[in-house]
Amino acid sequence: MSEQNDTPTTQPPAQESLPLIALESAVVFPYTVISLTLDDDNIAAAEAALKNGRHLLLVPRRPDAASSAPLAEQLFPIGVVARIEQSGVLPGGASGLVVRGLVRAELTGEVEAPYPRFSFIRRPDSFELTPELNQLMIEVHAAIDAVLDLRPGITQEIRNFVRSIEDPGHLADNTGYSPDYTFAERLELLSTFDVVERLKKVRDFYRKQLALLEVQARLRQEVQESSAKQQREFYLRQQMRAIQKELGEDDAEAAELDDLREKLAAANLPELARKEADRELNRLGRINASSPEYQMVRTYLEWLAELPWGKHTGHAIDVAYARQVLDEDHYGLEKIKERILEYLAVKQRRAAMGEDSGRAGREPILAFVGPPGVGKTSLGQSIARALGRTFVRMSLGGVRDEAELRGFRRTYIGSQPGRIIQELRRAGAADPVILLDEIDKLGNDYRGDPAAALLEVLDPEQNNTFTDHYLNLPFDLSQVLFIATANTWDTVPPALRDRMEVIELSGYIEDEKVRIAQSHLIPRQIKANGLRPEEVTIEESALRAIINDYTREAGVRNLERNIGGVLRKVVRALAEGQGGKGATPGEPGEAASPPAAPVVVDAAFVRTALGRPRFYNEAQERIDQPGVATGLVWTPVGGDIVFVEATAVEGNRELKITGQLGEVMRESAEAALTYVRSRARELGIDPKFFDTHAVHIHVPAGAVPKDGPSAGITMATALASAATGRLVREDVAMTGEISLRGRVLPIGGIKEKSLGAHRAGIRTIILPRRNMADLDDLPPEVSQELTFVPVDTLDEVLSTALRPPQAPMLANLGGMIPASREGQLLPR
Repeated sequence: MSEQNDTPTTQPPAQESLPLIALESAVVFPYTVISLTLDDDNIAAAEAALKNGRHLLLVPRRPDAASSAPLAEQLFPIGVVARIEQSGVLPGGASGLVVRGLVRAELTGEVEAPYPRFSFIRRPDSFELTPELNQLMIEVHAAIDAVLDLRPGITQEIRNFVRSIEDPGHLADNTGYSPDYTFAERLELLSTFDVVERLKKVRDFYRKQLALLEVQARLRQEVQESSAKQQREFYLRQQMRAIQKELGEDDAEAAELDDLREKLAAANLPELARKEADRELNRLGRINASSPEYQMVRTYLEWLAELPWGKHTGHAIDVAYARQVLDEDHYGLEKIKERILEYLAVKQRRAAMGEDSGRAGREPILAFVGPPGVGKTSLGQSIARALGRTFVRMSLGGVRDEAELRGFRRTYIGSQPGRIIQELRRAGAADPVILLDEIDKLGNDYRGDPAAALLEVLDPEQNNTFTDHYLNLPFDLSQVLFIATANTWDTVPPALRDRMEVIELSGYIEDEKVRIAQSHLIPRQIKANGLRPEEVTIEESALRAIINDYTREAGVRNLERNIGGVLRKVVRALAEGQGGKGATPGEPGEAASPPAAPVVVDAAFVRTALGRPRFYNEAQERIDQPGVATGLVWTPVGGDIVFVEATAVEGNRELKITGQLGEVMRESAEAALTYVRSRARELGIDPKFFDTHAVHIHVPAGAVPKDGPSAGITMATALASAATGRLVREDVAMTGEISLRGRVLPIGGIKEKSLGAHRAGIRTIILPRRNMADLDDLPPEVSQELTFVPVDTLDEVLSTALRPPQAPMLANLGGMIPASREGQLLPR
């Protein structure tokens, strides 16, 4: 298409129709000049206009029109009559026009032509200058000037051009090209024929733009005053939030607040917690979502909503059912079960009388104390099952910071509640059974004493208002059943001990271990190793071999571990096609099919599977010369035997003590030596013996620290044996404190020491007479197999423990047995 430069007339020719060009997403207003790029569909209409007065219609296409619809249905009914000012070829090779809008036109119909041609009615601006119109013009100019002042990069020429427009219609139409208008808003402006109404829309539009720009300017100022590190992110979020709020689109945060409000309403909060939650919820609504404080407050409210305020899951206490559960889960422990049932019966009675069991008097907290593997934790699980409550185990070993139990204050970043509140949330109930495991291993340092935090938790008169530092609200712990466990009671602070009642679990005898293994350990290990009960049979002799030769413990933890080791050998034997009684693990089979008979585990199978025995009767092998005596000791893992060795060598008068002994044990050695020297003549010892000999006392296992007064009579016996040359009986062990006058004083741990002696094969025990009452706690089976010799003086000890001078010894399969026994024995 060639360029035309004909000078157009000032008015369009008097005709009823003009060629039409449809505009895509564009609007042309009167009094304005724009350039258009022509496509193939519009070239014919443009050429017709150039040949007939250079006038044509420019009409926007409807944004929702279907492309397959007739052109008349696709067009907006209002357009503009425009004059072609210039035509030509654009740099890209496409044809283009420069047009000037003249007057609005309302389409009346399509005219048949080889190109788009429509009839129309002109809609020129018509107005009367009135004071109201003048005031409206002033308001529009003021709004536009204010917007331009807030727009960066607006030149003074543009400002002057806008201010120079005095025609109302011209002013309104020239604003239509502002980039702030949407396409729909431009169409609305084009279809408004009334000049006054058009100016009002322009005024309202620019006032709205002015308000948004003022918000942006205010936010920009706030952002500049914020920290440089968060400047960009905070600015963008603030702008977005402010704009959304102005437009009424701030729905996401409102939905989040509504969700929190619903959760808190359903949480059954007490009155004080409800007030705090409402206060924090209102504060959350005023905090910006990008602020770190927003997340802190939200997390706090989520904790309040998720805690089990007043939610109870346990059923009424049934003592008979509790007895059934305890018997199913544990063999033996009759006295322990009786005390637990008494405890539950009292709680049941108080509940029946309507008393608050958490506040009626000083109800003690149960504490299970005993060596590892005796069933302390499983007892807690059984109690929880009997009560129908959730069981929570909270290990306290190594806890050194009070805040771990009571929480961190909310002033710290990343703060959270303490473990007690955390466990209650996990349990989902306010009445779980919480096992405070390893309470004897609590530590303390500069961060506080966790044991002090437990004082409130375990006191029934205070724990109904337990206050966690993070929540800073009272939470009722009175319905929680706390049970503590410990290996030793000595390291527990006295104030904490005062709040608990100790139930001691000393350990199991051999028969009890056999029954526990048959009832609980073997079925559990068979399942754990992928076996079926009909595939393996473990004889009682095999269990006793494991107990005596491969474990020496108060509990059954190592017993279960060794049973698992044996069963793994069985699994291998089955995989290799072996079976039958005494099948030897490790020998290859001929087939991988299941054996015709189950694998029978006997003592021989155990020795092959586990290797050489780890324990044997040390007493008969160690006491083969004078100066060695067997003592009894208490340890956190149960009672055991210990050997005390004494020897005298020629030299200066001296006492040497080795074996990493504590101060109390060293003093016991000195007292024993003094007493033996004072009784030298009665014992048949040369009075000058100790003046010409140096005495050395040693307790083996030197890497293990040892202390306590109960080895006093053992040391004195070893010294007397070394000085007289008389052997100590290998089947006798002893315990008791010694005084300088030779009195034997009572000591503790008799039950544990007796069980340890029984496990080691000792059958005669010398003990202080005043400790005889402690033997009532021993199982009847142990009492029947042991002989107890009560003594008051060291002379009685020596008369029982020392063999007669030059007593004849008889060989006895790996050890020595006495031909006769001296001393008065007291059977039980």
